[in-house]
Amino acid sequence: MSASGVEQVGNACALSIVTCLYKSRPFLSEFVRLCDEVLGGLGISSVEFVFVDDGSPDDSASWVRQLCRERSNIRLVELSRNFGHHQAAIAGMAHARGDRVFLVDCDLEVSPGFLGDLWQKMGETQADVVYGYQQERKGGWLERRGGSLFWSAFNRLSDTAVPPSVVTERLMNRRYVEALLCLGDRNVFLAGMMYWAGFLQLGIPVVKTRRAGVSSYTLGKRLSLLVQAVTSFSAKPLYASLWIGGVALLCSLVNAAYVVLRKLIDPGSTLVGFPTIVALLTAFFGIMMIGLGIIGIYVGRIFVQTQQRPLYIVKHIEQSPIEPK
Repeated sequence: MSASGVEQVGNACALSIVTCLYKSRPFLSEFVRLCDEVLGGLGISSVEFVFVDDGSPDDSASWVRQLCRERSNIRLVELSRNFGHHQAAIAGMAHARGDRVFLVDCDLEVSPGFLGDLWQKMGETQADVVYGYQQERKGGWLERRGGSLFWSAFNRLSDTAVPPSVVTERLMNRRYVEALLCLGDRNVFLAGMMYWAGFLQLGIPVVKTRRAGVSSYTLGKRLSLLVQAVTSFSAKPLYASLWIGGVALLCSLVNAAYVVLRKLIDPGSTLVGFPTIVALLTAFFGIMMIGLGIIGIYVGRIFVQTQQRPLYIVKHIEQSPIEPK
């Protein structure tokens, strides 16, 4: 890695296809076949495949390692453990040498043949990035609704607007990739980083199918991703806690004024309502703890950022011993 955090690019090619491996073995043969098919249709011969092993527990890395011995354009970047999909994608882009970089998931939810549409759109418009988005989200009602709520919540709370229902698959030029890798975020939310970087970015619709098998993105992981996404790109929750605290203080002052006025108007009255007072105190305590929790999340993000630990650690790079033709 260079001092700027960007992998030095040598022996550049026209295109790098970057994908991450995590429980991916059932899809890899078909993934490579479809990639070869679309590359042949586009007439692209100067291409490399960059597979990033994100600590996959299956034999995905072993399969790619064998492929390295058979083809000259395959590279395997093995991370020392599972760092997460976004970190692995950054590792792949950092090791890509192509003038253009195609970031794609290998689970075939989006066919690699989508590269043809992205390539054509970039050639027609000279955009720096062409990405895919879903006009209609895949899955059942709960999955579709959950995805919509995720992007709606993020865009309402974040200072960086991201088009809803975007997919991983995107084609990027070299200057954009280098700019993205220079951001230096340690709290990684890749979609937000990609749009914060700017440049000319255009979207085209794509149909995303359901992945075969069980998705590794559980509800808990999605909620955790939402918290990380919002706190990485917005301070609005901090301001919200301030407003909530102000409203709570106003309510307590109104209640105190009511107690004093009632006592002044009717000195002989007996004030009752200890359950109400206890409920109010409990509510105010809960509001205070929520505010402290929000502040704690941001302090934790600052702590992680100041540690300056790398996003990933590369254990080994497997390069094909076959000389390119």
